[in-house]
Amino acid sequence: MNPSFLRWHRHLLWTLPALALLAGCNGGDSSKPSTHALATYNSASWESLPSVADNDLLAGFDSWRSACNRLKADPVWGTTCAAAANVAQDPGAVRGFLKEHLQVYGLRSGSGSSTGLITGYYEPVYPGSLTPTPVANVPVYGVPDDMIIVALDSLYPELKGKRLRGRLEGRVLKPYDDAATIERQGVKAPVLAWLTDPMDLQFLQIQGSGRIQLDDGRQLRIGYADQNGHPYRPIGRWLVGQGELKKEDVTMGTIAAWAKAHPTRITELLASNPSYVFFTRNPDSNEGPRGSLNVPLTAGYSVAVDRKVIPLGSLLWLSTTRPDGSSLVRPVAAQDTGGAITGEVRADLFWGTGNAAGQLAGDMKQSGQIWMLWPKGATLPSVPEVSDTP
Repeated sequence: MNPSFLRWHRHLLWTLPALALLAGCNGGDSSKPSTHALATYNSASWESLPSVADNDLLAGFDSWRSACNRLKADPVWGTTCAAAANVAQDPGAVRGFLKEHLQVYGLRSGSGSSTGLITGYYEPVYPGSLTPTPVANVPVYGVPDDMIIVALDSLYPELKGKRLRGRLEGRVLKPYDDAATIERQGVKAPVLAWLTDPMDLQFLQIQGSGRIQLDDGRQLRIGYADQNGHPYRPIGRWLVGQGELKKEDVTMGTIAAWAKAHPTRITELLASNPSYVFFTRNPDSNEGPRGSLNVPLTAGYSVAVDRKVIPLGSLLWLSTTRPDGSSLVRPVAAQDTGGAITGEVRADLFWGTGNAAGQLAGDMKQSGQIWMLWPKGATLPSVPEVSDTP
């Protein structure tokens, strides 16, 4: 979702002032070749890509191919996905397929930099209960019955996928309650489960999905359903502003440690982020959580991206490092999004489920490079021309 802990998972939601701004924007100067509003796509050769191990090549390709049922009607990826169905589980066959069907484009920022921020996220597991108890008394809410969702893309196509959230008071649509009000007053919504720690709920909202460990051994899987329409403000940033943490020290672990050491200030900390996520119960299974593309995420090979730069379903070549500094180079599939995942060269790597994955995700704040593997002959996203300068 983060960095992993700065992740407001799945959807970037817009507030009322942003609508007026977007409605008046018609894009930039189309005479400037190969420049997206945020990024530049630079044609590159296959030989320029950093080498990848065969097992990573196969795993990354399989992660991308797992979404092909969702992409079979996609105008960009449909034909390529159909051709990928019969590619053998062989490194040579996969490399041959990629080179035959896809062109390499390096991502660069508007300032020309080829490096950006690579973070991580995961599916947490927290203790909880299906009924309130003296210990488990933090509600995990479903979507409120009185929340109104307004879609304006029929009038403003550029707002496709954007939504307003609010509540009717008489005939007036007012903004929905912020997180502090919800925590204080509750909402008219079903309670899916009860957690034992308000910080667990905050991290669950940031990650966007997770599992709740019940006393009988079962795990309840929940995922993002909706959001209250308020902007996401990282609680780590609030701690920095309060002088409680240094910017370079902010991780999920340091935030949790601060909260444990300052229990009387947790309410103040959580109130600094007005965004509030509502959940739905997901079917029980051993597959990964589903991302914005509605396919199970693959640990280590699925990423969340800024879809204004990288369309969902894209196959990427990622070169970065693990938190311990060791090299990490592999193909990854763009299968998820997140409100904190914005920028020109930006990806959030899904690490899996549980504490070990959480440790990796929480510590990952690396620099890296991204290449987009794009179907030959397909028009690049929102780019009128392509620079041939690698």
